[in-house]
Amino acid sequence: MKVVLAAVNSKFIHSNLAVRYLKYYTKDLEYDSIIKEYTINDRKENILESLVCEKADIICFSCYIWNIEYVKAIATLVKLVNPSIKILYGGPEVTYDSKDFLTNTPGEYVIEGEGEQTYREFIEKILKREDVKNIKGLYVKDKEKIYYGGPRENMSMEDIVFPYRDMTELENKIVYYEASRGCPFNCKYCLSSTLHGVRFQKIERVKDEIKFFVDKKVKLIKFVDRTFNCDHKFAKEIWSYIVNLDTNTTFHFEISADLLREDEIEILSKSPKGRIQFEVGVQTTNNKILNNINRYVNFESIKEKVEELEKMKNIKQHLDLIAGLPGENLESFKNSFNDVHSIYPEEIQLGFLKLLKGSSMRYEAEKWGMVYSPYPPYEILKTKDISYDELLILKKVEAVVDKYYNSGKFNNILKYFIPKFKTYFNFYNSLAKFCDEKGYFARNISSSDYYKIFVDFNEEVINEDSESLKEIIKFDYLEYNKKRWIPNFLNREMDKKVKKNLKNQVLKDNHDLSDNIHIEKFFVDIQQFLDTGKIIKKDMYVIFDEKRRNNIVFVKKC
Repeated sequence: MKVVLAAVNSKFIHSNLAVRYLKYYTKDLEYDSIIKEYTINDRKENILESLVCEKADIICFSCYIWNIEYVKAIATLVKLVNPSIKILYGGPEVTYDSKDFLTNTPGEYVIEGEGEQTYREFIEKILKREDVKNIKGLYVKDKEKIYYGGPRENMSMEDIVFPYRDMTELENKIVYYEASRGCPFNCKYCLSSTLHGVRFQKIERVKDEIKFFVDKKVKLIKFVDRTFNCDHKFAKEIWSYIVNLDTNTTFHFEISADLLREDEIEILSKSPKGRIQFEVGVQTTNNKILNNINRYVNFESIKEKVEELEKMKNIKQHLDLIAGLPGENLESFKNSFNDVHSIYPEEIQLGFLKLLKGSSMRYEAEKWGMVYSPYPPYEILKTKDISYDELLILKKVEAVVDKYYNSGKFNNILKYFIPKFKTYFNFYNSLAKFCDEKGYFARNISSSDYYKIFVDFNEEVINEDSESLKEIIKFDYLEYNKKRWIPNFLNREMDKKVKKNLKNQVLKDNHDLSDNIHIEKFFVDIQQFLDTGKIIKKDMYVIFDEKRRNNIVFVKKC
């Protein structure tokens, strides 16, 4: 018997943890199982061909809000080509309405909840040609009738297998790993609130498996634990182990910042820069709204710990906000955005509430006047407190924040503009309106146009001369782009003889520079602006090291 474990990921760099769990949890059984991974950007016809040509008896699909419609379309095509292929679905998007889903979708089986044990029993019985209708956690469609084997208890963490063997297939991809399952909190919008308790793997096992990834030179490991630091002893030991590794691997964790203790922060302070990054779910800084979603924490507690981490300059932080939360209006969200931006984390993620199947937020939708899309990802359209038009405003703000703030490639340009506005939100909203009026959201624009926008914005909205601004744009552009060419709207003036002499002098005086440097003349004191934000007109030179991007030398006299 042959089974294809199919994953349709959102991006090529992503990998699917679930299908690997199933494969290796049944590795000892006498059947042929293969993993096939695709993305939602692949043509359906190509995926269809790939799956059908495997000549499998069963195809298993891993289902989420962002791929479910795509998966249903592929499954329909598979059944049209070869009705004898059986189809099994699993994952969070089919767990909370399994009977209805199976009734209305081509296919024979749905696994509810955690899938390893259910899937193993399913394969065992299929191999023995036994009836599968009584398997716990499994829905079966037979002659248009749906059978359910009943609920299954969550498995012991000791029974979970390590789902990685051959890492060559994951080269240059993000590797997902879990050290625990469950969450101690009950946030109404989250599926983790439907589970009770947290189960942890043994600490020594986690260390051994981390070492496996490090030895394989994995670039990025994302821990999928819902709140990694909910157990202080566990988090402290794992972080201490990671900090002391000799590796270039980056480790990503979702944490609750308010739970951080000083002994943990002390360990984190010793981490090499780039080793650890945190995703912190702020959601809103309005404490009343936090209570509305069962997050019983004050923003000040979160802010205190996030700012403490920011001061260390070695931990990258990604802070999340959610628009459309129950009871929150536009003004409250603006305040939340300004509060979070004032911390200056490395990334600010503006998300929009999704009323997921199985979440308690769905059952309170009427109470809060929530209208949401009936189609995945079930995103909020409006509430009694925030209108559809206001959410559209935030959508456009989200786009410019992601492009200009989160990329980290426009930091000095933003530093130039933000003081000209009353609040952070006012700046991004004004920029978003300008981009919208110019039609930039409706079409693709060139990489240089992303910089040119600021000149037009400065002259048309702020009504100021852009001579000094262009020098700052030139610096940001050269720091992250090829040096041989710069956009025509920027000023480039350099005497070849002066450049040659300066290069010799700089290389002689600065032994940290590589032999591949680029010299550019500026007409404002860039170093002064970087340090103080002040614009001083003054000729100077900046040396960019092409091999070591952070190695920049400023020369004010030549």
